[in-house]
Amino acid sequence: MNINIYYGGRGIIDDPTIFVINRMTEVLEELRVKVRRYNLYDVKNEIMTLPQTLKDTDGIILASTLEWFGMGGYMLEFLDACWLFGNKEKIASIYMMPVVLSTTYGEDEVMQQLNTAWMTLGGKLCQGIAGYIESSAKLEMNGQYISILDKRAENLYRMVNQKMISLPSSLKSVRQAAAVRQSGNLTPQESEQLSKYVSDDSYVKRQKEDIQELAGMFMDKLKRDGAGDETEFVSEFKAKFKPIAGLRAVYVFNIPDKDKPFVIKISDGRLECVYGEADKPDVTVQASRDVLQGIISGDISFDMAFMKGKLSMKGNFNTYKQLDQMFQF
Repeated sequence: MNINIYYGGRGIIDDPTIFVINRMTEVLEELRVKVRRYNLYDVKNEIMTLPQTLKDTDGIILASTLEWFGMGGYMLEFLDACWLFGNKEKIASIYMMPVVLSTTYGEDEVMQQLNTAWMTLGGKLCQGIAGYIESSAKLEMNGQYISILDKRAENLYRMVNQKMISLPSSLKSVRQAAAVRQSGNLTPQESEQLSKYVSDDSYVKRQKEDIQELAGMFMDKLKRDGAGDETEFVSEFKAKFKPIAGLRAVYVFNIPDKDKPFVIKISDGRLECVYGEADKPDVTVQASRDVLQGIISGDISFDMAFMKGKLSMKGNFNTYKQLDQMFQF
């Protein structure tokens, strides 16, 4: 799967949009997605050629920073290029997620403009991200905000992977009826621009996250719900275990109703199921007791639970998918 990110801000250090797309890049790459990023301010003289980069992509993120009014000239120029020179048949198959962070006001309007522009081009939409953030530090220090970014990135992956459909839009008729200038009528300047290759300027900034939620006020309720039961799920997993030759992995299940994480350790065909902590797990899963009960009952698989957004995971995605091979409930 290929996802392109088009960043329309100015590239300043404290731009919260940069933190957001860096975080989403990290999550997508953990899901084995190939992410390419184009900073429009770096290729401002070649923006008219950028629609060529859409031909190999399955989804895109249009990221814009609202600093005073509107989405900014670089993003508008890129959308103009898609309208004038983009392959409309290819665009019709591409999912777009808008990301708009505002340091003033008006982020919702700009996100709607991006959605409208992409629908007019004939493309498909994903749920976007819009918000007012004074600085990137406001995002970095807030675990709940980061969780939202992770979930939106996972949702983008699911929509593209499952090729989810949506109801048709009336804007499609606008695209079909409007007279678009053909490539044979290009000016000499535009022809020169379209003869250039666009450089791939992409980078990933790694950001560690280790934020724990305080749940002291709910301790009594959790105990009544079986939070202290360190035998739940153990026998079920042991009964269905089918070892995979050569696999060594540690899975950690964070269950909101439990005092301790549920840890599964696989080593040379041996299985260990305990409640406790684990250093450097290969896969960390966030799931409710109800979801795990559904998996054990055979109502849903681990892979399907992730694809439907019933649980979230972090770590090696291929190692996660082996759960369904080892535990065939």
